[in-house]
Amino acid sequence: MTTPFPARTVTCPTCGGPSRYAPDNPWRPFCCERCKQIDLGAWASEHFRVPDPTPPDPGAQGDGTRLH
Repeated sequence: MTTPFPARTVTCPTCGGPSRYAPDNPWRPFCCERCKQIDLGAWASEHFRVPDPTPPDPGAQGDGTRLH
């Protein structure tokens, strides 16, 4: 039997407002659906990026032939 954890209030990563971090908040860690969608849009438009420490492989560009 598990004991439910008390809800915490955290800072929304998008707007900086308070956000209830609990299972009953479907947008956690965001405070609302709007903030969650703004964050998703930032990732989709590449405002946020995960850095790749490896240099690009010059041979990875292919030989100019297309696969159909």
